[in-house]
Amino acid sequence: MTTWPILSVVTFLPVLGALVIYLNRGDDEAARRNSRWIALWTTLVTFAVSLILVWRFDATNPDFQFVEKANWLASGINYHMGVDGISLPFVILTTALMPFCIVASWKSVTVRVREYMMAFLLLETLMVGTFSALDLVLFYLFFEGGLIPMFLIIGVWGGPRRVYASFKFFLYTLLGSVLMLLAIMALYWNAGTTDIPTLMRTAVPRSLQTWAWLAFFASFAVKMPMWPVHTWLPDAHVEAPTAGSVILAAILLKMGGYGFLRFSLPMFPLASHDFAPLIFSLSAIAIVYTSLVALMQEDIKKLIAYSSVAHMGFVTMGIFAATTQGVAGGIFQMVSHGIVSGALFLCVGIVYDRMHTREIAAYGGLVNRMPLYALVFMVFTMANVGLPGTSGFVGEFMTLLGTFKVSIPTATIATLGVILSACYALWLYRKVVFGAMYKPALAGIKDLTFRESLLLFPLVFLTILFGIYPNPVLDMSAASVQQLVNNYNAAVTAVKAAALVVQ
Repeated sequence: MTTWPILSVVTFLPVLGALVIYLNRGDDEAARRNSRWIALWTTLVTFAVSLILVWRFDATNPDFQFVEKANWLASGINYHMGVDGISLPFVILTTALMPFCIVASWKSVTVRVREYMMAFLLLETLMVGTFSALDLVLFYLFFEGGLIPMFLIIGVWGGPRRVYASFKFFLYTLLGSVLMLLAIMALYWNAGTTDIPTLMRTAVPRSLQTWAWLAFFASFAVKMPMWPVHTWLPDAHVEAPTAGSVILAAILLKMGGYGFLRFSLPMFPLASHDFAPLIFSLSAIAIVYTSLVALMQEDIKKLIAYSSVAHMGFVTMGIFAATTQGVAGGIFQMVSHGIVSGALFLCVGIVYDRMHTREIAAYGGLVNRMPLYALVFMVFTMANVGLPGTSGFVGEFMTLLGTFKVSIPTATIATLGVILSACYALWLYRKVVFGAMYKPALAGIKDLTFRESLLLFPLVFLTILFGIYPNPVLDMSAASVQQLVNNYNAAVTAVKAAALVVQ
């Protein structure tokens, strides 16, 4: 199984599906139906093939596996792909969630269906490529390329202010990434290569580390997004179609955290150590501030969007604590948040399709007419709060545990965010689900259909499974995380020892 280029197959199979949809000409109902089915089967086959990666992956080996390398551009820039315990969970998360996005769009997207499905398939290729690329230039092309389909998904199939939201999303993320391109060029001039594994073993001068760290930080901080460059996210979520919001929250935001793990800590350990207090401060502010902002929202999607910023604060805090629990917790929190936030946006899309409004005040008493929906929504709300027994608890607890070892004030403030998340999440649930159903417009609202149940119940299962038994994710990443933390500590300790010798 490992002799054929499985990683390239997983990455580029969606492009093949997009090409088949493109050849499926016409705009009648038959063509739209064919486009949906082609997209669904393409994503399902891609997910099935990606499971071979899990089956053949050696969790005890911290190095890159399924490596593919071929000459590509001049001057040593190669087509180089591979995954380790840090990147594989995100590849699987991407391929697993794409079929849900296609099914979620089955009835709600009725115009330009061919183009919509093609955009999602191309986006899948670019996201998987981002997590699999082992060359800086290749990574940059995948990382930036993902902006284009998402820009179109928001701008063409979004809400009333879709053009404003799509341009804001594009400009924010592009501006940060331009600085990363300059840093990539500087690293190439310093080491003579853009090969990521080689650069991870190459000592970068202290002065270059500082500037390169800041340049990469500018790109990844916007992508996550961190406070105060988070303002594009609520607008993008509110205007994006349901599946667009799912993929934005579940996958695209994780590229920032993945970037910190792949580049900032291993390539610039000294700069990461020096700037850790800055990250702790921004993370603590994000957790508390955006939780308070979420409490003030009147739009369900905006509330969940602000909660995403708060949860990403736990991720950045855990990663830059640079402890085994902190980094492993950050990875688990990203995977858990991908499942839970994606599911929450699917829940919002279900009631939006019925009522065509996301205003919290428009709902109330849904449990009377939608008991199944109320049950499912409750599971994801509890996971968003971080209730023990759900996947949301494991990541938050581990990041707090890892951060307490490094910065007690940061972890203490972040713990306040756990309380605030309970406040806004339970307030939302109370307003939407409980109470008497006295609004006439809600009288005829229907409970979950078979298709919607098919969408949500697998995510309920995963949320509870990873809450009770988180080992599949933790074991997969354990060896790579330990190697990352050991290399980081060795680099920082060596510099401290040299400074003592000089004194």
